[in-house]
Amino acid sequence: MQRLAERQWDFAEALLNPELPAPPGLVGPDKRPSPKRFSIYRNNVVAGLTETLKDAFPAVRRIVGADFFQAMARAYVVAEPPRTPILLDYGAGFPDFIRQFEPAASLPYLGDVARIERAWTEAYHAPEASPLDPAAFTAIEPSQLPEIRLLLHPSVRVVRSQFPALTIWQMNIGDGVPAPVDLAAGGEDVLVVRPVADVEVRSVPGGSLEFIRALAGGMSVLAALTAAISVDPGFDLSTNLSGLMQAGALVGYTFAREEKSRRSARLS
Repeated sequence: MQRLAERQWDFAEALLNPELPAPPGLVGPDKRPSPKRFSIYRNNVVAGLTETLKDAFPAVRRIVGADFFQAMARAYVVAEPPRTPILLDYGAGFPDFIRQFEPAASLPYLGDVARIERAWTEAYHAPEASPLDPAAFTAIEPSQLPEIRLLLHPSVRVVRSQFPALTIWQMNIGDGVPAPVDLAAGGEDVLVVRPVADVEVRSVPGGSLEFIRALAGGMSVLAALTAAISVDPGFDLSTNLSGLMQAGALVGYTFAREEKSRRSARLS
């Protein structure tokens, strides 16, 4: 007799693979094997997960068309079943799957468009936080600025694409009108953030993505500036800080010495 874990494994495997028969021992209300009932249940599960992807990646669906998206989403569902009971988490790996999906190879930007859409979803459901009032910087002495650590809003996400993925995404959402795009025109770095109620998606200049990632990693403004300049020597700190403030991407700041004091206090 199969152990419970083995039966659960067989059930999960058959659930997403139409080539497999109904798991042995699975019976209907009449205590008899019911492959038809299981087939209906399997179709409903796959359809539900596919619908989840459809809602989460509307621009991708519009670009490739309903039928292509349906087939691609179904392939993903079979290859990547849910790993948690939280449906919101489902689809995190879809952008990477698209980049490796051979039938979509003629659309090399499609995975990056999907990454923007996933970032939008994550930002929308991120924890709340109040954006930093620009006036707060008036209390900082110029000599203190290098050691400041800026705190990012929990919803902040960044996406880098070697293609104009943001432009393509904007053309394929809402009332956007698709138009020819020069894929060789250069890539776009994207900031996604939800400072209050609405998610904002905007392009950021060269070096800004490295700057934001450095801040997210706990680096000081000076260290983050160094990281940005290493990528773009023309990186302008004032312009980028202003842009982050306008986007509501900053929620506070600390000083390196304060954090060092707190760590020392915890160790004492």
